[in-house]
Amino acid sequence: MISTTPHGLQIRPRHMDFDFPNPLPRHWHSGDAFKSHLFDAMSVLFPDGERFFIDSVRHFRDQIDDPVLKEQIRGFIGQEGHHSREHLEYSNRLRDLGYDITRIEKRAQTRIRYTQKKFSPQRQLAATAALEHITAIMADGLLKDPRHMAGAHPTMARLWRWHALEETEHKAVAFDVYNQVCGSRALLRRAMLMGTFFFILDTTRGLTHMLKQDGLLWNWRVWRDGLQWMWGKQGVFRPLLSTYRDFFKAGFHPWQHNNLELLYQVRDEFDLPAHTQAA
Repeated sequence: MISTTPHGLQIRPRHMDFDFPNPLPRHWHSGDAFKSHLFDAMSVLFPDGERFFIDSVRHFRDQIDDPVLKEQIRGFIGQEGHHSREHLEYSNRLRDLGYDITRIEKRAQTRIRYTQKKFSPQRQLAATAALEHITAIMADGLLKDPRHMAGAHPTMARLWRWHALEETEHKAVAFDVYNQVCGSRALLRRAMLMGTFFFILDTTRGLTHMLKQDGLLWNWRVWRDGLQWMWGKQGVFRPLLSTYRDFFKAGFHPWQHNNLELLYQVRDEFDLPAHTQAA
């Protein structure tokens, strides 16, 4: 098994240093509590989740012979490490606003510790490959559809686009490693079902906590508008359902969703030469 990432695609971390607004606007996404806290809740999960991803892939690194895939593993680890750092700072800004971020983090940490203690390394890697598919299809939607970040604070929009770009670049790395060291599709499908359940559960818990702190948990208009934005006829998440289901097909590979052209377009936002950026 060799890497199936498109030929010539380099996976390297960008050393970003986001100057988060301080204080962070409570409803930084277009003044909308639901949209803001949906992204906030996902962000709080990322630092611990991405460290888990790194550990699950690193465990098998020495079993990989393909030099291209080994280099991509190095890039994957570097990118995920930088994501973790920036999202930890994001969490600190949320903590400053009075949200109980530590409680949300501890819940995720407890589940990860249990997973690492009770599940085989292959099963942990399957979970990583599955969750990387979820982040990849969400990243694709965010990069394609300007409605995802319409009206958001510019720094926060840039953070999420940077994260989405790098998730797209390395979307097949864990999958390719899994195919080499295990390859069981049944295990992969079970991991996706479990990963989807806990991702939705933990994100919803974080969202409801922050809405409760804002005094908006029982505001039906907030939920109506938020769910309509996500899943309504023109909802931003609705188009992701078909690409999510593709994961369960025999012979699926992440790069069957070939968004390489989009990736290179978005790279121009972050990879401009230094003299151009300073202009």
